[in-house]
Amino acid sequence: MVYINKVYTRFGDQGDTMLASGDTVGKDSPRVASYGEVDELNATIGLLRIEVARAQGSAVGDQSAFLAGLDQSLARIQQELFDLGAELAEPGATTGKARLCVDDADVTRLEVELDALNDPLPPLKSFILPGGGPVGATAHLARTVCRRAERQAVSLTRSEPVRGEAIRYLNRLSDLLFVIARAAAQRLGHDEVLWDQRRRSTPTP
Repeated sequence: MVYINKVYTRFGDQGDTMLASGDTVGKDSPRVASYGEVDELNATIGLLRIEVARAQGSAVGDQSAFLAGLDQSLARIQQELFDLGAELAEPGATTGKARLCVDDADVTRLEVELDALNDPLPPLKSFILPGGGPVGATAHLARTVCRRAERQAVSLTRSEPVRGEAIRYLNRLSDLLFVIARAAAQRLGHDEVLWDQRRRSTPTP
């Protein structure tokens, strides 16, 4: 049971913070930056869930079932991201089982969901630009934040140990969010925004 009775402690007023291990580090340390990016990713997925709920209001046919299943997956992913952030906040988690963490079963579940959403989609014939309706565009935003979180976690591995499962999870999640953006555009009746290479070869009048 978590009990928090005070929001501020003044501990960080000098630019330091305490990790889950009890160690004190600067708020700009690579480890704090890493779990901070995961926290931002979690918040962005919260925004995506709001767009999913909003789309439910005008859903027709099988759109409602699609959106309900999507929200269920995103709700679970938010919980997993909190566990991942807790793992990144605990130095030494690579030496044993962290109290909270993601594992390969979580990665496999992302892959199963990704394949199920991707199989009905038409093959890609162009790069996709962010768009495709409110749900699709927000999924693209979450994808870019996820890639940034992945880059920061990889950067952390250059100086401190990070479990491979954590990196794999973020890598696979960004792929899933890309497919969610495409699937949402298709299922909800929005056109995907395609990169137009031909505009480069069109003479300017």
